[in-house]
This record gives sequence, structure tokens and C-alpha cells, in this order.
Amino acid sequence: MRSSNPVFSRRGFGRDNGYAGFNTAPQAGGPAVATQANPYAQPTGNPYAQNPYAQQDLQYGAPPQAPATTGRMTIDDVVMRTGTTLGVLIVTAALSWALLPVDDANISRSYGIGIGAALIGMVLAFVQSFKRKASPALILTYAAFEGVFLGVISSIVDNRIADGAAMQAVIGTMAVFAGVLVAYKAGWIRVNRRFYGFVMAAALGFILLMAVNLLFAVFGGGDGLGFRSGALGVVFGVVGIILGACFLALDFKQVEDGIAYGAPREEAWLAAFGLTLTLVWIYMEFLRLISILNSSD
Repeated sequence: MRSSNPVFSRRGFGRDNGYAGFNTAPQAGGPAVATQANPYAQPTGNPYAQNPYAQQDLQYGAPPQAPATTGRMTIDDVVMRTGTTLGVLIVTAALSWALLPVDDANISRSYGIGIGAALIGMVLAFVQSFKRKASPALILTYAAFEGVFLGVISSIVDNRIADGAAMQAVIGTMAVFAGVLVAYKAGWIRVNRRFYGFVMAAALGFILLMAVNLLFAVFGGGDGLGFRSGALGVVFGVVGIILGACFLALDFKQVEDGIAYGAPREEAWLAAFGLTLTLVWIYMEFLRLISILNSSD
């Protein structure tokens, strides 16, 4: 897996042994060194960066023109697709919040619907992750079901545990996104092979611990090993948010390399899908952390 999200794992835009362009400085329209890691590279260079009139320009003494960008992914494409995906998620979350009450008489039904939507969303996410091409309908359907789950869970936490928790989690997620973006563009975060390896190792350990904790909670009752409650839960909540921030940096690198190497425009949907997965991760970690802090009061 080359990125924090499985959507990016099968598509490496870089030239560094299958990693996402780590330790490279690609330029849009420039030649790309051909390796198996870069699906957009050919023995003659980057097919999306070729100028068919280069020889004619040299013959008549004109400077080579920049290649046309028609059909290639741009940052505007990524922003629009990400905005559309998040928009669907937010709308369905708001609807589930409003239409699925979480009072004592209805909380079980609403919670069941939310968990069912989460399971369907997980299946759709796995299906899209292993598809070779982006499916906008599948991605938007995933966002819709994920929104239902987030709306129910947010409503439960906000109404029964901590008033205002959902808004606090949204603000926290936006702050992390903005902070990582600024740090990445400023060069304060260096996304290289070492960074990638560290993040993937930490993420694998984190997920395994959470899985073990869940198994103990299911079969032993209570909070399992205590990784999601009390002081230890707070520590793991902070670690989860930091991991989400690292995932964002990896995602930004993938998007940057995809644009630089002339990825086709449909890849913007995959970028939107991957960024949505990461933002949902960060939001859930904030929501969980806020609920733990308020439960301990």
C-alpha cells in the first residue's frame, strides 16, 4: 500500500520503487523516467507530457510549447470532486440527524440504522478500493451511507454525552486539514520513504491494537483493554488524530504527483475518495476523544 488510503495503493505516480514520488521533484509536462511504479510513464517518456509539434517548433525556430492539459487531472478537478463527495456526505448526515431521533424510545432503531449504513459504506469502500477505475456513482453512494452513519453517531454523542461535540469535531477536523495543508505547502513536512514507512508501521500497530481491544470488549464486556476509555483512551485518541494528519500529508503528495505526471481526469474522483476517507477518520477520532473527555467529568 503506497498511501494512507487503499484507493491510492494501486496507483503510484512516482518513480521511487513504487512509492508516491518520494525523493523526486516532478514537473508537470516534464519527461518522466520510466519504471513499473509509474503507470503513466512509457519508455519514451510521459505520454501526457509529450508535445507532438516539438520537432516542428524546432524547425521553425519557435520555442517548444507547453503540452495541452485536456483530459488531465488538475487541482480544480480534485477540489470539485472532493467538494461534491463531502457535500453528499454532509447532506445525508444532516438528514439522518434530523430524521432519526436518538431519544430513549428510538435510540436502538436509529443506532441500528447507523451501524447498518456503516457496514454498507465499508463494503462499498472496499469495492472501490480494488477497482482499477474510479466509479463516481459508487463513490457518491459510499459518501451517502457514510453520512448516515456519521449523522447518527454525531447525534448520539451530541445529545446524550457532550452538547456541541459534533461542531467541535468538525472545527477540529477543519483545523487539522488546514494546518497540514499549510505545513505541506511550506515544506515543513517532508513526505519521503522514511516518513511513509513510519506512518504505515504506526497505523498498522494502531489498527491492530484497536481490533484486539474490540474483541476483548465484545467477548469480555466493558471497555475491553481500556484503549478507548479513560486516560489511555485520551492518549490513543490523540495518536489517532496525529495519524490522520500524517495520512493527509501522504494524500497531498499523491495528488501532487498525480497532477505533475499527467494522470487522467477521472483520477480526481479517486483523490476525492481518498481524502474523504481520511477526513472521516480524523472526524471520528475527534468525536471519540471529545466523548471520552466529557464522560470522565
